[in-house]
Amino acid sequence: MFVNILLSVAFVLCWSSGFIGAKLGAGNASAITVLMWRFLPLAVVLVAVAVVMRTAWRGVTARDVSRQAVIGVLSQSGYLLSVYYAIQLGVSSGTTALIDGVQPLVAGALAGPLLGQYVSGRQWVGLGLGLGGVSVVTLADAAAGTGVPWWAYAVPLLGMLSLVAATFMESRSRSRVAPSVSLTVHCATSAVLFSVLALSTGAAVPPAGGGFWVAVAWLVGLSTFGGYGLYWLILKRSGVTKVNTLMFLMAPVTAVWGALVFGEPFGVQTALGLAVCLAAVVVVHRGGGRTDTAVTAARGEPEENRWTRAPGSA
Repeated sequence: MFVNILLSVAFVLCWSSGFIGAKLGAGNASAITVLMWRFLPLAVVLVAVAVVMRTAWRGVTARDVSRQAVIGVLSQSGYLLSVYYAIQLGVSSGTTALIDGVQPLVAGALAGPLLGQYVSGRQWVGLGLGLGGVSVVTLADAAAGTGVPWWAYAVPLLGMLSLVAATFMESRSRSRVAPSVSLTVHCATSAVLFSVLALSTGAAVPPAGGGFWVAVAWLVGLSTFGGYGLYWLILKRSGVTKVNTLMFLMAPVTAVWGALVFGEPFGVQTALGLAVCLAAVVVVHRGGGRTDTAVTAARGEPEENRWTRAPGSA
């Protein structure tokens, strides 16, 4: 129990660090430049490791690789580009994380018709609270007079929908690949895509300042390996319901980080919205479990394989 708590805390810190790293990078270069240099060196290392250690790739077909490439475009490329671009437009890191945290709501609404996994009434109350908290914090951020255009708040929402699409695409897959395989394919796909975008827009050359490389190292170490790796570990130990519930905690942690590191607004309304989101986590956590387990048992499927998604981690 204590180990699970420590892993959960580390996961929330590592995942939320991605929003802070994105803002650090945005202060030195464009979103495309940061994303290219975040994934290009990482992809080279992962591909080299895959060549040397081929055990995890045994039985992986070309169709599996193609499917993982599409999931990578949705869960990493599309998701991260929207997050970085929103922050570049001036949306606070806390609000971006909060909008991203609406994912359990959307996933819960679609899980029934798409996967036959239904959310309990108490969980819907908690998910509704989460939506209310998102609305309160977003309105507080918009009213802070930061000069951010109203449509900028829809950008991270599009990224969240891209992540949800990847979730269900992975969930409906009949074949499973090792996390190391999916990570390599996703990062290689993102590296190619962002390199093409950067080269075509003249944004491939990194800035000379050391702050840029600090941001890149932050994102690779904490966000990709920390957030992504801990996600899979917690998923295996505790199941998908608990790890998805932790997504609601990203916003409070990111908002505090943003206020401390960047001096982002953190007023009474923001605190109220974040408190509502925390309450949503408690309600969702206490309102589920039996239904999920029953569905899993009925399908004869391990719980850790349900709703499995390939997270991008900001």
